[in-house]
Amino acid sequence: MIIFKKLSFYLAVISLVAMGLMVWRMAQSDPKPPPVVPPPVKPHDNGIGASGIVEAIHDNTEIGAPIAGLVAHVDVKVWDRVKKGEPLFELDDRDLRAQMLIQEANIKVAEAQVRRATSAYKRLKSVSDPRAVSEGEVTARDDDVNLAEAQLDAAKAALEAAKIELDRMTVRSPIDGTVLQSTINDGEFVSPQMQSPPMVVGDIDDLQVRADVDEQIAPRVKEGKNAIGYLRGESSHPIKLTFVRIEPYVIPKKSLTGQLNERIDTRVLQVIFKFPNNMDRKVYVGQQMDLFIDE
Repeated sequence: MIIFKKLSFYLAVISLVAMGLMVWRMAQSDPKPPPVVPPPVKPHDNGIGASGIVEAIHDNTEIGAPIAGLVAHVDVKVWDRVKKGEPLFELDDRDLRAQMLIQEANIKVAEAQVRRATSAYKRLKSVSDPRAVSEGEVTARDDDVNLAEAQLDAAKAALEAAKIELDRMTVRSPIDGTVLQSTINDGEFVSPQMQSPPMVVGDIDDLQVRADVDEQIAPRVKEGKNAIGYLRGESSHPIKLTFVRIEPYVIPKKSLTGQLNERIDTRVLQVIFKFPNNMDRKVYVGQQMDLFIDE
């Protein structure tokens, strides 16, 4: 009996020790591996940290469709350089061309009505005997001429309006720049309500960075202060940034990383910097950048 009690005691002790070792081993976590790319280091003691997005100089220009319709032809492709007013893509304009044929026919009809009304008015006006033609009849014929001329003007205006609409079917570049993105092909449907623009154009000879500064430290940002930027994954290659402007409107922060722990309730002040796009390492519009703004 005594031996059985001692054995039970030792078994209980061994079980407790085993459980303790198991809990201790489970609590131990493998050491976190070092980051693949070390984070950027603040270049000096005083500096305001911010994150930003690379943009074309003077912002990216999103090209929209004036009306809903089919794309008849795409005139450019990504990386093409375009001049202001150069065609980018064309919409199907067969309906408008059919309307123009009708408007041209209406003009001919209106011109014939003007000639007939004018001829009738001249005949009455040429009668020398005032007893043969009443003054009211002459006035009525004069009104017919004015009405016919007004109808002719309306027909010509309708044709001009159709020509303007026809010109709108060719979407042209509003700036000199480079085609950064094109998401359309011949025969696809586009509309002004599309969530993403069918084409994006921007001047990338120089680039700019739209930096987001937390509203709590926004008062520390000063006009004219330059910054140092690091592209994500390029912490050993600083980029000198020149101050452009502070946008005087604090806005909600947009997610940059997509991580769940990124705060979405933060409001930010946007500060714009620029830099020449002539570095050995290629910089692309849309890349993320970490910045340290001078104080």
